Amino acid sequence: MTINPANADLVIVGAGLFGLTVAQQAAEHAGVRVLIIDVRDHIGGNAYSYFDKETGIEIHKYGAHLFHTSNRRVWEYVNRFTEFTDYVHRVYATHDGEVYPLPINLGTINQFFRAHYTPAEARALVERQAGEHAHGIARNLDEQGKKLIGQPLYEAFIKNYTAKQWQTDPAELPASIIRRLPVRFNYDNRYFKDTWEGLPKNGYTAWFERMIADPRIEVKLGVDFFDESQPLNRRTLAEAGVPVVYTGPIDRYFDYELGELKWRTVDFKERRYDEDDHFGCPVMNYSDADVPYTRAIEFKNFNPERAESYAPGKTVVWEEYSRFARRGDEPYYPINTDEDKSIYDQYRTKAQLEPNTVFGGRLGTYQYYDMHQVIDTALTAYVEEVAPLLNRW
Repeated sequence: MTINPANADLVIVGAGLFGLTVAQQAAEHAGVRVLIIDVRDHIGGNAYSYFDKETGIEIHKYGAHLFHTSNRRVWEYVNRFTEFTDYVHRVYATHDGEVYPLPINLGTINQFFRAHYTPAEARALVERQAGEHAHGIARNLDEQGKKLIGQPLYEAFIKNYTAKQWQTDPAELPASIIRRLPVRFNYDNRYFKDTWEGLPKNGYTAWFERMIADPRIEVKLGVDFFDESQPLNRRTLAEAGVPVVYTGPIDRYFDYELGELKWRTVDFKERRYDEDDHFGCPVMNYSDADVPYTRAIEFKNFNPERAESYAPGKTVVWEEYSRFARRGDEPYYPINTDEDKSIYDQYRTKAQLEPNTVFGGRLGTYQYYDMHQVIDTALTAYVEEVAPLLNRW
């Protein structure tokens, strides 16, 4: 008889949104015992947040996370575990000492050109300023930006910001990165265009805790899946035949034997101000090359409804710096060069041959996902992959 070292019917590696969703579904629909392990000291993956002791402000530990979706299945699912505020995300950008609304819209255009263009006039202006790029095929990001919004707006708001974000000349980046760069010929400066949008009323961590409140779900933190000195490791679980959902980096799972997949990561520098409000908005982009960070986040402005609970005269701002990730860094954005795609395809083929293991989440599939996309893929993966695996188990 095979011994199950986890004493569970399903082990999930990674307590991010993919893993939490699969765990919740498995306990609810299959009635199985689920064990979630994570090398970090918290649940929620990169969406984890905590409340700052000094100020009472909710801090998003891995950068701003904003929930939005047009997927009714996802919206109905998440509302089982949290209520959402009526927050609507709007972004502003500082360029040459002046603040503009983003995405680029009629207000941005008229402010930038000191004009009062109508929508039709602004559209014609942008097309003229696209010049030779207007109807050609863009060979790189630089040409694609000029094609979409014209050279002056592109150079003011996109070129230097993108160069900082990718640490690469935009002329050397693929056009696909900004294939659908939004520009609106009206005064709508709502950042997302999804049907539903908001922030969890009691914070992200409270939401995630409710997802796994079922007594059949257990969480063990600070557990490294690749550390064979502890029992819940890859080799031991594979030998025991325990079904596993793996949400870590797919190249790490195979010990990088086909090469390393490349990612971008983000560093944060915290600043505390003795002010009630430093920016007057939650997110300020910095479009100019002489500012080393891409944007700054003032967390208290995500939740103005909590104003009475904040320490007066205090605010917390995080500056965001982008760079290439090294092994051991937190991977944020897949770089997805042709070489990366080829390496991932080879890993995916190997993953399909792994018995009793389902790969998921952004790290396990080398994809950039918003939160609602992670949840949607997890709900599908449970039905199509995890449930059949549990039935066999």
